[in-house]
Amino acid sequence: MFGATKDFIGKPAPPNYVAGLGRGATGFTTRSDIGPARESGDFGGDAKQGAAGKEGGDDDDERFQDPDNEVGLFSGAPYEEDDEEADRVWAMIDTKMDERRKARREAREREELARYRQERPKISQQFADLKRQLSSIDEDEWAAIPEVGDLVGKNRKRNKMPERYTPMTDTILAAARDKTGYDTTLSEQEQKLGGVTTPADGMMTNFREIGQARDKVLGLKLDQVSDSVSGQTTIDPKGYLTDLNSVVVKSDAEIGDIKKARLLLNSVITTNPKHAPGWIAAARLEEVAGRPVQARNIIAKGCEQCPKSEDAWLESARLNTVENAKIILANAVRQLPQSVKIWLKAVDLETDPKAQKRVLRRALEFIPNSVKLWRAAVNMEENPDDAKVLLSRAVELVPLSVELWLALARLESYENAQKVLNKARAAIPTSHEIWIAAARLEEQHGKPHMVDRIIQLAARALSQTGTVLDRDQWLKEAEKCEKNGSVLTCQAIVRATIGLGVEEEDQKATWMEDAESCVAHGSIETARAIYAHALKVFPGRKSIWMAAAYLEKGHGTPQSLEELLQRAVRYCPQAEVLWLMGAKEKWLADDVQGARAILEEAFRANPNSEKIWLAAVKVESESNEYERARKLLELARKESGTDRVWMKSAMLERQLKNYDGCLELLEEGLQRYPTFDKLWAIKGQVEDEALNNSSKARETYNKAVKNCPKSTLLWILLAKLEEKMGMVTKARSTLEKARYTNPKTPELWVEGIRIEVRAKNQSVAKSMSAKALQECPTSGAIWREVIFLEARPQRKARSVDALKKCEHDPIVVTTVALLFWTDRKIDKARNWFQKAVQIDPDQGDSFAWWYKFELQHGTEEQQEAVVKRCVASEPRHGERWTAVAKDMANIGKRTADILKLCAAQLEPIK
Repeated sequence: MFGATKDFIGKPAPPNYVAGLGRGATGFTTRSDIGPARESGDFGGDAKQGAAGKEGGDDDDERFQDPDNEVGLFSGAPYEEDDEEADRVWAMIDTKMDERRKARREAREREELARYRQERPKISQQFADLKRQLSSIDEDEWAAIPEVGDLVGKNRKRNKMPERYTPMTDTILAAARDKTGYDTTLSEQEQKLGGVTTPADGMMTNFREIGQARDKVLGLKLDQVSDSVSGQTTIDPKGYLTDLNSVVVKSDAEIGDIKKARLLLNSVITTNPKHAPGWIAAARLEEVAGRPVQARNIIAKGCEQCPKSEDAWLESARLNTVENAKIILANAVRQLPQSVKIWLKAVDLETDPKAQKRVLRRALEFIPNSVKLWRAAVNMEENPDDAKVLLSRAVELVPLSVELWLALARLESYENAQKVLNKARAAIPTSHEIWIAAARLEEQHGKPHMVDRIIQLAARALSQTGTVLDRDQWLKEAEKCEKNGSVLTCQAIVRATIGLGVEEEDQKATWMEDAESCVAHGSIETARAIYAHALKVFPGRKSIWMAAAYLEKGHGTPQSLEELLQRAVRYCPQAEVLWLMGAKEKWLADDVQGARAILEEAFRANPNSEKIWLAAVKVESESNEYERARKLLELARKESGTDRVWMKSAMLERQLKNYDGCLELLEEGLQRYPTFDKLWAIKGQVEDEALNNSSKARETYNKAVKNCPKSTLLWILLAKLEEKMGMVTKARSTLEKARYTNPKTPELWVEGIRIEVRAKNQSVAKSMSAKALQECPTSGAIWREVIFLEARPQRKARSVDALKKCEHDPIVVTTVALLFWTDRKIDKARNWFQKAVQIDPDQGDSFAWWYKFELQHGTEEQQEAVVKRCVASEPRHGERWTAVAKDMANIGKRTADILKLCAAQLEPIK
């Protein structure tokens, strides 16, 4: 073992090797070993670097140190421009490199933070699910929760062990009783003196004199506190305690902040006494600190140091009383006679109108070209003649003020106002307000032909002077004229400037956007003028006529709407919507003959139009002219022969209870249109409801779903019929087949959930609702069923989840309103009902629930408002709404009647 020879024995040593150097030995060297100019303690660069690395890698190597300067060898050299340029370049490079790595570094930091939060979540995140469950705890469960102190430490043991009581002795109880009791017996001496104990010196205590002495001392103290002047005190005896409540007690932190701020501001005003903001800040600090006297003294010194600062003078006037403020402002105007603010402040301090006028006239002597002073002086004059004189002088001194010219023109007569405006236009050729004022003047005096001429001249003259207003600015001026009551001027501005800067291919779209924007602003006349101009340029565009018609319907009169529709059908005779809108307005006005006349003209222009045929049938059937309606439908089946015509024919016979004729029409219609689901639905309903033949109706529905497998309506009708016949399992199978044929259809899932609810299978209904949400997560109808499947305490949490998935769904919003209703939060429920009908005005169920809510909690005005809004919206959809509207007993009823019937059939939420 010890005889083995090591492999390094006999080999040469490595370069710069010193034996025992690692153990602290230094050895010895000779000049021949280290060479010239080498210290004896230097054992080589590698060893030196290794030792330095062990000691921490100090960058300040002793080899580069100057004996006279311990910092660096070149630290005493001058810092020249080249050095500064080099440092700036290196700093720019460092900044650039840092910016290049910034995005990656920030992304890495965010990733590390997210990983850290995931590994070490906050306590609030760990208990988030438990906090959500706390919403379902009632008051009894809250009361049953034990205190934390009862579950830890000694209290836990004490609660487990019964309490121990140590009885006390009778002597202790008797002594405690006698100590707090009253002695009702008299001693022998007291009995001799008649029950009154006298002191040893024979003097008796007089409590009346003690009370008088106390009152006297209190009065003396109050007299000393009060600052009495000639027998009158400034203390309000009634409001003294009330004033004490207004005193703000500052905390130690606030007092410390005030002291620091006072020290800083004192330094500011001492080092730079000509700095007015410093004096103002120091005065306001003292005011906040509750030292008004010091604040006035400081700002007075500030006015002395900064006599040309109007802010300092105004602040001094504000901090002082009215009389002192007048004196201060008098001194201020001597220093700053051209300051408008100081003069106006002096006017505000005066209470007498004559004094105010005197101050204003004095101010105008110093500042004759101030518009604010002239305006204030004119407003002070109650006599129009005096104001006219002032304005005449004002426009001479301030000829470039449009406001003064227009004010003078308003006070003058018609002829003089024209002269004033002509002078103003000559003085200010770039002002469009003067041109508009001239047009309004002509409109007010009944000269509409001059209005257009003036506005056209204005647009031409302003463009020549280089003052070109864009179209948006002109439209704003038109809206302003409309609000001021100058409708003709508004229309003239629109006609003259609506086409500025608009390309020909963009005119229609731009003008439609402008009109919609004006309607949103409430500027109806401006929008009407835009539509009128657009219709002159594009008389054959149906969309413009419809937009104008809707504007007249919402904001105009029946006469204006009728006139517009007559012109519309003259230019667009093929537009069926315009014909039908005119006929409907006549029918709503109970003018059946007028509606018939319009539809006859529509027939001539559109002989094979299905909509016009059906509109004529509706007019006749709702006017109880059933024979005329039958003849029209017979002609329509021959001329047009569409599927809707056959459906309306069958519905008319069903309404008249002619079920045999209805079935014949349905059979013939189904031979022509076997894939029209509504014909199958009507046939099945007639067989089930009218003829009470459920088996026949089921056969019809089975044939229907084979011909129309994509019709959700037929699948639901078949399932409901099977459930009605007691075949619940078959109904489930039918809906399952329907969902397989029509995936992602919310109506089928809703019907399946309801079947389980009616069958008292709550667990199955909940599991089905979970599957429905997985397939249709944004369906408001499914979320409504999910919410009402939960218990009342959990419904609020589920409604929050529903709003996250489908925030703008009217069904979900209406459901939230119902939840607020059940919680008796009336105002919130009303707001959510309004939000629901605003999201989708075509959803009739929202209106019905809202009306039912107002019947219970609202006034008659609120109920009438709901009815009017529903009539204006004319809803056509909604599960409950369509069921009521399409009921044979409700055919021909108006929207308001259907609303009331639907609200009456709604059941309260449980």
